[in-house]
Amino acid sequence: MLKKNEITRRLYNYILDQVLGKNVKDVRIGLGYVAVALDDKYTGLAAVIRQDLGSHCNILSKAGTLSGTPASDLLNYLENGRNPLERALGLATANAILSAEAPQNESDAFALMNLSSKDHVVMIGLFRPLIPRIEQSGAKLTVLEKQKNKVLPYVVSFKSRGDLLRTCSVAIITATSILNNTLEKILNDLEKPRWVSILGPSTPVCTDIFAGTPVTHLGGSVVLDREKVMQIVSEGG
Repeated sequence: MLKKNEITRRLYNYILDQVLGKNVKDVRIGLGYVAVALDDKYTGLAAVIRQDLGSHCNILSKAGTLSGTPASDLLNYLENGRNPLERALGLATANAILSAEAPQNESDAFALMNLSSKDHVVMIGLFRPLIPRIEQSGAKLTVLEKQKNKVLPYVVSFKSRGDLLRTCSVAIITATSILNNTLEKILNDLEKPRWVSILGPSTPVCTDIFAGTPVTHLGGSVVLDREKVMQIVSEGG
């Protein structure tokens, strides 16, 4: 049974020695993502959960001072961030460090699942591009979101999940669950699915921190063109 925030603690401890001596070169905070570029060639991403930030001022008290600081200062937000934005900066810093050892080859996450009509897929967080391919496979699909969607009948609220996670054969989990502190609850609810993917640019590509969990696949991102990614994040992409 995973404890609350256990995955982030594992990640923090895994990264801690590797981050020493590295500094932050640049930080961009956009509408969809944050990007942290280190003083080596590596850059990491994490999602911005805007709806959880509120409308008050001073969301990030150290804004204007982050570039040039030790990367360990931003990594500290991973465990001690006061809000999802600070935690996103910590996760993006961790992802920048991890990208040095991450696989550089692309793979099709959907193809790896090898879905059939016998499968029941539970998707935590709506990945719209995957929906048509899941439907074409004949698999049953249920999407868990914060709120029920009246337009999409297969979307139900997370609070109404019942036994869906315990009975599914495939689970696709958004990596933003790391930032809103729901990942451990999701993993604990899973019974014995044959396939569990964590997907999205926020995903820390580090199998060690998921040891002893049902996770079988990590679908993260590696930044290959730093300047272009920083521009896209800055322009709200």
